Amino acid sequence: MRGNGAVRGSVERISFSGAILCLLFLPGALGQQFVSTDTAASANCLQAINVNHFGQGARACDHQAVEDLARSGHAFAENQLGIESALVLSPQRTIRDARKWFERAAGRGYTPAQVNLAVLYLNGWGVERNYGTALYWLKSAADQGNARAHTNLGILYMNGWGVKQDYAEALVHFRFAAEHGETGAMVDLGSLSDRGLGMRQDKTAAAEWYRLAAEHGDALGQNNLADMYLRGEGVVQSDTLARAWFEKAAAQGNTGARIKLGYLYATGRAGYVDAESAYAWILSAELAGDTRGQEYLAPLEKQLNAEQLARAKERAQALQAAQAHAIPELAFVR
Repeated sequence: MRGNGAVRGSVERISFSGAILCLLFLPGALGQQFVSTDTAASANCLQAINVNHFGQGARACDHQAVEDLARSGHAFAENQLGIESALVLSPQRTIRDARKWFERAAGRGYTPAQVNLAVLYLNGWGVERNYGTALYWLKSAADQGNARAHTNLGILYMNGWGVKQDYAEALVHFRFAAEHGETGAMVDLGSLSDRGLGMRQDKTAAAEWYRLAAEHGDALGQNNLADMYLRGEGVVQSDTLARAWFEKAAAQGNTGARIKLGYLYATGRAGYVDAESAYAWILSAELAGDTRGQEYLAPLEKQLNAEQLARAKERAQALQAAQAHAIPELAFVR
């Protein structure tokens, strides 16, 4: 986070993925996603595999079919069952089951499962946190060219988690991942350039990396690009563009963007003053556990009548309910 205030500072993404190798959604922490990139089947659960193994009558996303395939040793299905278990999509499956299924697929050399297993160890989900074990599986997946693994390795080197902090090594991994479409790595490259870590500080280059990630739908990239427009760093200052990008990130649940969007409405920098919307956006971030906008809530509340306040609270609760998950689905690579 750049700066100290909820609205004055930038919420920066240091991803594991974005987003999740997963790693923690905290400023300065990993934010990557669980991997799920099987070219034949990831677009619609196990549709292609169901057809190949069970015939045209099998349904896409048939969970029994997934389990049957997993138990027969199909690595893609094992990884999928691991994801289902991690997300607790049935009462019979838990995060500990996820570890078992990821381990089976990872042992077969399936790189998405190797990244996902690393995510469990990095976050301490269902296992004791262990950077060494995570590093082993990430290196295994990276050696096979998995872009998400490179992103997460970059984060480990950038932060010195389980390895000696090495910005040059982090850059190598981030560049590989970015060149292979990893938006989290794009944001991380922007962050390093933004802060001048391991390279000359270059706000223009940072804004371009954030833009590339933002245009690919990355919420943290959208938030960081919006912040550049808000500050006029690396780009021509524009409250209009700041608002547009904050809105995109806020809609995806980025709490920093929600706080700053609320700030724009509260101060009129959104184009007009709207205390009700400001209150709703900032409160939705607080309900998600991000209290950095707390100082704005009391002054905004005084500007609202009972009906407006009730409406704003209802809207904030609806915004938060749409994003509330114990473990984000995007934490896992399919």
